[in-house]
Amino acid sequence: MLSPLFIHAVLSAQGKPVERTHSITGQIVRIADFESKTLGNKRGIWIYTPPGYAESKESYPVLYMHDGQNVFDGYTSYIPNQEWRADEAAEALIKAKMIKPIIIVGIENAGAERANEYLPTKAKMGDNEAGGNADQYGKFISDEVMPWVASHYRVKAGAKNTGLIGSSFGGIITLYLGLKEPQRYGRIGVVSPSVWWDGKSILGWVRKQKKQGSRVWVDMGTSEGFRSVEDSRALVVALEGIGFSQGKDLSYYEDGYAEHNELAWSRRIGLMMYWLFKD
Repeated sequence: MLSPLFIHAVLSAQGKPVERTHSITGQIVRIADFESKTLGNKRGIWIYTPPGYAESKESYPVLYMHDGQNVFDGYTSYIPNQEWRADEAAEALIKAKMIKPIIIVGIENAGAERANEYLPTKAKMGDNEAGGNADQYGKFISDEVMPWVASHYRVKAGAKNTGLIGSSFGGIITLYLGLKEPQRYGRIGVVSPSVWWDGKSILGWVRKQKKQGSRVWVDMGTSEGFRSVEDSRALVVALEGIGFSQGKDLSYYEDGYAEHNELAWSRRIGLMMYWLFKD
């Protein structure tokens, strides 16, 4: 099967750019130019509210997702018309009563600063150095995004009511913040993580952590690149080494022939949402 990136590149080269279309389901608002004093930049924030939210007086768990421009809408996604379909997955699971209603907050990346903010350590990336601002990015979420969300929406507090999902470099920051701040994040989705970064330093870091009460999902597609599956399996072993147990508080999923893109992640977002929020 040809890669969607390859198809998009061929069509663009032929003078046939892919027409972007909106693909939002349910109630979603976007806050443009959300300012961070911690990071000194701005980005968009997307908020999905579940069916019945407007009529209800209840409070809800919250799932935060990185790369927010790719989470709900194919019009804004990195690859045209390929997005996580987190809104469609949530609507289906909630209406089927497979999970309780949740709020989803998509936090857009900061473009050129994405690698710097998502990676805990500095290392070479091409001719330049990247990474090292993960703690500041985590502070941005905890001290700026979360208080804003709590002041504008009815949310349940506590780690068991707070999830975090991200892919690729976003998988690394999710893992890092999830294990570093277990009192804040209790439901962790580590999707196609870039374990290779900085000589796989994340593996050594995980081995030094203390297991808390988090529930962790890890996955990888089998067509995501050299040693990606081996690396994800090594991460699972590291998590098991500090006390996580598959089938109890750890789920590892290998997606056959899946590539490293939003289309692949959209096919398993429902599975990870169910695992993380089923009770």
